[in-house]
Amino acid sequence: MGKQEGLNKMERGSKNGASRAKTLGPVLDLEEHVTPDWWCRIFNSLYLKTDADVVDDPRITRTEVDVICEILHLAPEDKIFDLCCGQGRHTLELARRGFRNVEGLDRSHYLIQKAKERAKTEGLGVRFREGDARKLPYPPDNFNAVLILGNSFGYFETLRDDLRVLKEVLRVLKPWGKVLIDITDGEYLRENFQRRSWEWIDNKRFVCRERSLSLDRERLVTREVVTHVEKGVIADQFYAERLYSREGLTRLVTEAGFSDVSFPGELSPDSQRGQDLGMMQRRIIATAQARKEWSPTKKRPRETDKQVVVLLGDPEKPDVLKPSNVFDDDDFYTIDQMKAALRELKGYHFTYLQNHDTLLQDLLRFIGKVDLVLNFCDEGYCNDPRKELHIVALLESLSIPYTGAGPQCLAFCYDKSLVRGVAKEMDIPIAEAFFIKPEDSTFELPFDFPAIAKPNYGDSSYGITARSVASKVEDLINVIQEIRQEFGYDKPILVEEFLTGKDLSVGIIGTPPSSYLVLPITEEDYSEIPDGLPHICGYEAKWCPDSPYWKIKSVPAELPHETEKVIVKWCVELAERLECRDYTRFDWRLDSKGIPRLLEVNPNPGWCWDGHLAKMAANAGMSYSETLAAILRAAEERLGIEVEGDKREKNEQELSETVSGDGAHS
Repeated sequence: MGKQEGLNKMERGSKNGASRAKTLGPVLDLEEHVTPDWWCRIFNSLYLKTDADVVDDPRITRTEVDVICEILHLAPEDKIFDLCCGQGRHTLELARRGFRNVEGLDRSHYLIQKAKERAKTEGLGVRFREGDARKLPYPPDNFNAVLILGNSFGYFETLRDDLRVLKEVLRVLKPWGKVLIDITDGEYLRENFQRRSWEWIDNKRFVCRERSLSLDRERLVTREVVTHVEKGVIADQFYAERLYSREGLTRLVTEAGFSDVSFPGELSPDSQRGQDLGMMQRRIIATAQARKEWSPTKKRPRETDKQVVVLLGDPEKPDVLKPSNVFDDDDFYTIDQMKAALRELKGYHFTYLQNHDTLLQDLLRFIGKVDLVLNFCDEGYCNDPRKELHIVALLESLSIPYTGAGPQCLAFCYDKSLVRGVAKEMDIPIAEAFFIKPEDSTFELPFDFPAIAKPNYGDSSYGITARSVASKVEDLINVIQEIRQEFGYDKPILVEEFLTGKDLSVGIIGTPPSSYLVLPITEEDYSEIPDGLPHICGYEAKWCPDSPYWKIKSVPAELPHETEKVIVKWCVELAERLECRDYTRFDWRLDSKGIPRLLEVNPNPGWCWDGHLAKMAANAGMSYSETLAAILRAAEERLGIEVEGDKREKNEQELSETVSGDGAHS
């Protein structure tokens, strides 16, 4: 063990380790004296002294937590589980940094009590529990990250027990959650371990250690003799820890069901004492991801729960909008984030439909049995974006209530030129533009360059890239040719003046004019885009992580009050005119004079956790879960479906009227 934080330490003799312990004298075979459950007795107050230069050094702990946060990209709201947390040094440091949902578990009663005392002293709301790493006292899908730190993995006698630990970690992780293991570099230590050492641990105690490899060379066996200058030997203890190589650990973690095993770093503590570091001398960091489905909910839905069917795109079918034409890891992660957010909502029971081959039959089964369909199938029927309206038309024909826009609204807004015409008729400013019909072979530019060409039909910025912006006639001709080759010569093209002012988005949750919430307006921050690239938030910004456009950030817009006021007014009027419902996003851009001009109207905009709508809602103080709940409530209010709180308020009001009435009900 040498320098480890782990499962349990119980001390021989008195509580403070001052009593004399039996010693065996010279031992020829260290491994013979290692008991299978050595870890049940060795992690006590004496451990904090023998290993204090590593496990009780705040400076080292802070450095290690820096590395962990950088590797895992932890967010303050993430649920983090520190497994084999010892006295809680990493758990407490994370809490000090503002992580609100951190807890630790360890087998050692002494170390857990120490952790609780420190948390109480510092006023940190951290939960610590005693428990066995092979049988964790948590439900499935509970944590975003699990940490196994301080070389606390590999204590058990068999590989099977180590595998049980990893399977339990996989069980309690949420889909796409990660495990991080900080473990000794077994391959290095097997050849470079220190056979004998001794060091003073304070003014009156010193520790002598001897080490050897186990017979199978898979474990490092250590004997540790702690001596008090006045009382003699106070501890003579044996332990053995497994030596994992990168290859061996990868095999075990993969066998447990994890994916994407990687080794993003190493740790070598800068001990001020400069003595024997033992197993902590050189450590590797391993990470792996829990690619799994959400565990089935064991609870039966209550009679009062809303029955909601969530309609999604079909991951088994091609999708022309996606760069690889198929659902990738990012899509599945997005879906799992949505499911996680919906699981937080009370009063609902969600069922998911994504097989479009059986969609009609599946929906027929739900007629009369479902309160609402949460329509998140923005890919369109069979992932054909031209058939997004077919999904809602099907729901309309089956008389199944649903969230979002109806067929007519979706058809209107899919046609950019048509939306421009509606806005113009309403005296809402739009960019100068002209329409190129399929049969047109020549055109005249009625405005100055730069110009931007885009397919007239479509969404998700499909067909809009950096090359879409032209600064001369030759460039524009090339862009038009590229669009025709990509989308077909039978499709019209819209060419607009390229506006150079602020790029703005407005989100509305609700259905104007009756009840709605306008989210804070955002603008795109292009400050990290290389010089020479046009400032557009096109296809590359939404779908291509390797593109420089991936660095675009959405930030709260800074606008004159009158400009903001008129943009909101126009958005509300457009939403009502186009019959946008429940949630809508409007894209605007300021011209060189600061006049806002409408670009697009997006009914049923992207619902993903990191999309524009979620970012705008976050600026309003709403979590992702609260944003999805607001969309559901908007649809329920529009459709006249009572939410649970409404029912309770109504019942309380009726009861109040009964009690305080004129006695007619007495």
